[in-house]
Amino acid sequence: MPRRAYLPAFKTLVQSGGARRAVLLMGPRRVGKTILVAHAIHALMAEGVAGRDILYVSLETPSLIGLSLDALVRRFEKMFDRPTDTRLYVFFDEIQYLKNWEVHLKSLVDSYRYCQFVATGSAAAALKHKSAESGAGRFTDFVLPPLTFFEFLRFVDKENTLIREEEAEGGARRYVAQDIHALNESFVDYLNYGGYPEALFYEGIRKNPRRYIKSDIIDKVLLRDLPSLYGISDVQELNALFNTLAYNTAQELSLEDLSQSSGVSKPTLAKYLEYLEAAFLIKRLRRVDNNARQFKKAMTFKVYLTNPTMRAALFSSLTATDPAIGHLVETAVFSQWLHNDAHIDSLRYARWKKGEVDLVSLDLRQQPRFAVEVKWSDRPFDDAKEIRGIIEFAKTNKLARMPLVTTYSRGGVKLMNGVEVEFAPTSLHCYTVGRNTLDRSR
Repeated sequence: MPRRAYLPAFKTLVQSGGARRAVLLMGPRRVGKTILVAHAIHALMAEGVAGRDILYVSLETPSLIGLSLDALVRRFEKMFDRPTDTRLYVFFDEIQYLKNWEVHLKSLVDSYRYCQFVATGSAAAALKHKSAESGAGRFTDFVLPPLTFFEFLRFVDKENTLIREEEAEGGARRYVAQDIHALNESFVDYLNYGGYPEALFYEGIRKNPRRYIKSDIIDKVLLRDLPSLYGISDVQELNALFNTLAYNTAQELSLEDLSQSSGVSKPTLAKYLEYLEAAFLIKRLRRVDNNARQFKKAMTFKVYLTNPTMRAALFSSLTATDPAIGHLVETAVFSQWLHNDAHIDSLRYARWKKGEVDLVSLDLRQQPRFAVEVKWSDRPFDDAKEIRGIIEFAKTNKLARMPLVTTYSRGGVKLMNGVEVEFAPTSLHCYTVGRNTLDRSR
């Protein structure tokens, strides 16, 4: 398998984690966490780390159930005669299947000062919560998202033919589409099957993503992972909710409406949403008003799939002109931010009586930094009425950078109703966000 673009940053973190600190690798199923660990191990050995100094354990292995993490490490050390105080790299895969894993891992970090511990897990939000709660000062989180569009182009070997890098003002870099229509064709492929690395290399998966993604990824999470981790009894109810959310990705929802349409109580729905977010299947976005103020009692919210490919697999692949593709395009734009720790938790959407904005980022003072309106059309480039929401928002709030509107193929900066607005093709914007996020994380 090709290397994920996140491998150098992950390997550096593993090697520089230092004593008494574990690395927690999180992300949804089948995005390549285990492969990333294998590639990191390969890179360590290529640099001279001996195989006897690396322990990899899959905690899904039935024969290991019931054994403590400490017992596994001690058993490994008895098997090999290792020089005293030689660093030992220990990788625990799918650690969420061990009850009270955070307590055990913290104890190991404190006891084995010459060991570098790395743990992976698919229930990202749950792991992150326990990491912050029990592993304060002991765990460092690393989130591996689904394939970004920039990685997708590298995997299919089209980056160099479709993207050109130029130097912008002040020495910064900017990316230009060599052929925007060809780039858009690849972007539609990315929406339909490009979120999962394996789908790129097996024609059978691309031809029938429903069988692979729904059966091997979504169903395993809904029918096995979540029930076992959270004791969910009515998996059909949970499955029905997820299908509703997937179909309506990037749209505004409320617990009241969901409860009325499903017949499930609001407290139960709230728990289900928490579970689905914990499994990294969805991400909720909170609402602000036209002054970027948050509501004390949030009645509505947006739900995004963390990977646009899931919707195509559950229902059907989409063409560039399909009426439903707009929401999938917005989902793809949002998903490019999933690894960006500096911004992902700052993102909101704005809606008020006379307008809305798809994405708004708030700074530490809860003031808006930037605003993005996602369009899969070139009409906004010539018609300010198409984007009056983001124009009004920019007039009301002092943004740190000019508002951005994504389009189908047009780009540039235009004065729209007294506001300078930046336009960029959606596919190129997704590439740029993914590329810049990765470059800053290195």
